[in-house]
This record gives sequence, structure tokens and C-alpha cells, in this order.
Amino acid sequence: MLIKSLRILSFVAVFAVAQTMGLAAPPPTSADTAKLVSATSAESQACIGCHKQQVTPIIFQQWTASRHASAGIGCYECHQADENRPEAFQHYGKSIAALVGPKQCATCHKEETAQFEASHHAAAGEILGSLDNVLGDIVEGPPAAVSGCRKCHGSKVKVLPGGKFDPTTWPNEGIGRLNPDGSKGSCSVCHSRHTFAAAIARQPESCGYCHLGPDHPQIEIYNESKHGVTYRAFVDQMNMGSSSWVLGKDYNAAPTCATCHMGATTKLPRTHDVGTRISWTLRPEIAIKQSDWQKKRAEMKTLCANCHASDWINNFYLQFDNVVDLGNVKFFQPAKEVMAKLTAAGKLTTTPFDAPIKWTYFELWHHQGRRARMGASMMANDYVQWHGFYEVAKIFYSDFLPEADRLMPGVTAKVRAMPEHQWLKGLSQEDRRRIKEFYQKRYEQPAK
Repeated sequence: MLIKSLRILSFVAVFAVAQTMGLAAPPPTSADTAKLVSATSAESQACIGCHKQQVTPIIFQQWTASRHASAGIGCYECHQADENRPEAFQHYGKSIAALVGPKQCATCHKEETAQFEASHHAAAGEILGSLDNVLGDIVEGPPAAVSGCRKCHGSKVKVLPGGKFDPTTWPNEGIGRLNPDGSKGSCSVCHSRHTFAAAIARQPESCGYCHLGPDHPQIEIYNESKHGVTYRAFVDQMNMGSSSWVLGKDYNAAPTCATCHMGATTKLPRTHDVGTRISWTLRPEIAIKQSDWQKKRAEMKTLCANCHASDWINNFYLQFDNVVDLGNVKFFQPAKEVMAKLTAAGKLTTTPFDAPIKWTYFELWHHQGRRARMGASMMANDYVQWHGFYEVAKIFYSDFLPEADRLMPGVTAKVRAMPEHQWLKGLSQEDRRRIKEFYQKRYEQPAK
């Protein structure tokens, strides 16, 4: 293997320099390509013989620009499969699987795979038993779930007799994909086939592939934030292709999603468990703190301290916690209790989405509520306010409470009596005077 490595050293050196600088590697010459191919196993060379020109040639071209190619890792090393695997098939005398999952990646990337398998990403396929899946798979219809929900969350990939994939479950690159070999997840959804570039996974756009839309608009939130604005301004300084990509060592221009949730600093190791630094769970109706939230928050604060002073960080978290508590106490917990009372009184069934108020309640916490608290978590002011709590308040007061009272008069009395909702009884004369004076000074004051 050492001799083979020496034979391709010149091209690999150029490739490595280009990657470290964050630049695309130069297209390999025919001679470079020949060296890369010759450094692979005989089985991979056989694969390349067909795929190079006759079958999927672009895949071959992408592979030549990958670190796998420079390390002598070819097609067969990743696609070889024990013949007992459900999806394995015989291909020119070799047992092959088209689907490459974490178990194959773990052959070389054991630590990364173990971290990923412990993450919430790997469990994303568990949405198959959730309210969201009922909405997509039953209320909307299976094709919507197949080409929508499951493309991000992952599907259970089924193998039909004869080794063919069930077309309703494949292709699928969902992050929590349930693979035929028993593994969970997909590495290629972030790293992309067949370049397998870390630089792709470090781009915020890669996270935005799934983290967007009304219920989890992280990419929109990031783009609005100062972090996102700074990233776009200095993207050419981000050194995305660095082999280490340590904040403060390899780059300092701006943070991406990967920086904060996975990236290495001079004090923190990198991780493939994206939840290691997240203290709140913002997904459910009532946001909750993780059981070990203090530890997780301390780790994130260590990362924040690379750019921000301790008072700034502590005050940010105080503001963020206050936003989450506001949503829980003022809107979401009271709404949940009202829904429980309506169900207990027989005014609602236990079937999801079969009454207008169920849609109202779902969007209240699932869309507007998540947007508000996620916006606060990533410093996107407009998502906290106009895309967040304005929408929460509008739906809560003008839709949810009236709908509940029409179903069961008086069911919202306890909620309306809360101090947070006393404004519904009307503003005082003093409040009105203060508002009027503000607008007069703000818009009508004559120029001096």
C-alpha cells in the first residue's frame, strides 16, 4: 500500500493543498486518474472499468476528486456486502449492495459513526409513529409522505423478493433512514456521494436541505441572523476544505451550523452528535430542557466564548430562556389544557385533525410556536416577533380561544383569568394616554 501511495503522491499533494485552502481540487489529468485507479483494489478497478465511461461516468469523476480516491478507497470497499444481507445481489461474481449505510462507513470511521448513532439525527426515522406522520401518511396521503416527510426523516427501506427495493421506500437519503442491515441513518445525506466532502457538510445549505419551512425554519433563521450575514460576506475565508477545520485555527470569519453544533475549537473536539450542545428540546408542544441540559449548555457556552464575552453569553441565554418560558406559560400549556378538557368532555374525539380546532392548535405550537423559540435560539429577531409571537398571539386570541368556547362555553375562563391575558378586558386610560403620546412624539413632533 505504501508503494501505491507513493505512486499517486504528486496528485494527492496538489489535492490536499487545494482542499486546505478551501478551493476545489483541479480536475485530474488522465495520468493522475490512472494513478488513482491503480492504487485501488483489483475489485474496485473492475468496477471502474465499466462505470468510468459506460455506466454513471459522473460518479467516477466525482470519486476521483475525493479523499477516498487519494487514500485508495474505491467502489468495492464501500459497496461490498455479505451475501446474507437482504439487499445484496450478485454482480459480476461479487456480492454487492447499492445502499451504503453507517455500518460500512464505520469500517474506517468508527468514532464518527458511534457519535452519529447516539444522535437525534439517527433517530429521525422515528417520526413514522408520530402525529406528523399521521398528517403526512394518512391525512395528506402516502405519496406526500414518501416524497416529503421521509426524504428528510428517513424511511424504512424495504427489500422485495429478488433483492429489489420497494419503490415506495427507495431512493431515500433521510438522515434517520432505517436500513435493511439494521443500521440507522445516512452519512451521504450530509457528505454527498461520491465526493464525500467534509466541505459540503460544513455548508449551512446542507443543513437547510431539511431544516427549513414553517415548523423548523433554521436555515431561514440563520440567514437572517448576524451569523448568516457574516458568513455570506466572508464565505471565501471559511476554509471549508480544511482537514481539521478548527475554529480559531483554520478559520475565524463566521460560524455555520456545523461550527456551533458539531465543530471543533481549540478547547472542544468535533462531534457527529448534533445534540451534544443543545439544552432545550423545542420540538414538542411544551418545550422542555434536556435531562443534562446544564452540561450541554456549558459546552455550547465554551464555543460561544470564542467570539463573545461571558456577560453577553449569559444574558443571551437569559433572554432565550425567557422567550421559551413565555411561550410555555402564556400560550402552549394553557392551550394544551383546554384541548384536554374538550376531549374529556366528549367535545373532541381522539382522532387527529378531524376538527378545525385541532388544526388551529397544531399550527399554534408546531408552526408559529416553534418559529418563535427557534428564532430566539439563533438570534433572528423577526422570527421571534412577526413570524413568531405575533402569529402565536393572533391565532391564540382570534381563533383558538373563540373556537374552544363555541365547542364548550366557559372552557377558556381559567385561561382568560390569568394575569398574562388581563389585557383582553381593555386598556386603562393611562395606557391609552401613554400610547397616544408615544405616537405623537414618534411621528407628529414638529422639526426643531
